[in-house]
Amino acid sequence: MLRTLIVEDNFPFRNVLRSELLSQFPSTEVVEAGSGEEALEKIGSHPADLVLMDIGLPGQNGLEVTQKIKADHPDTTITILTGYDLPEYREAAIRCGASCFMGKDSFKWEQIFTLVGCFQEAKLKGRKPNCIRLAGGFE
Repeated sequence: MLRTLIVEDNFPFRNVLRSELLSQFPSTEVVEAGSGEEALEKIGSHPADLVLMDIGLPGQNGLEVTQKIKADHPDTTITILTGYDLPEYREAAIRCGASCFMGKDSFKWEQIFTLVGCFQEAKLKGRKPNCIRLAGGFE
C-alpha cells in the first residue's frame, strides 16, 4: 500500500488534499502532519513513499524538514506544494532534496493525481517510481 504524508499547517487545505487523494486512491494510506516536527515524528516511526510538503510551517520550515527527511530516508520522494512559488524557493527545494515543486496557486489536481497514481502503480509492481517529470518535477 502506498503511504503518503501530507505536511501542511493550513487545516482546510490539508483536509481538501487528503479528501481528494482518498477519493481518487482509496487504497492509499494518507497520513497528515501540521508542523515540521510532527512530520519528522511520523516519518520516523512509519516511513512514507511520498511526501507533499508545504514550506511555510510553524517551527522548522518545509525546506529544513525536507533536508532532514532526505538524510534519514533517501528513497522517500518529496514534492513541495507551497504558496511560495518563487525561483529562489525552487532552487532551495532542489538543494534540500525535493524532487518536485508545485505552487498552490497554479497546480492542477491532475498533476497530483498523476504523481500519486504513478507511485501507486510502481509500488504494486514492486519497482521504483519514475514519474517525477510527469508531475512537473526537477529530474
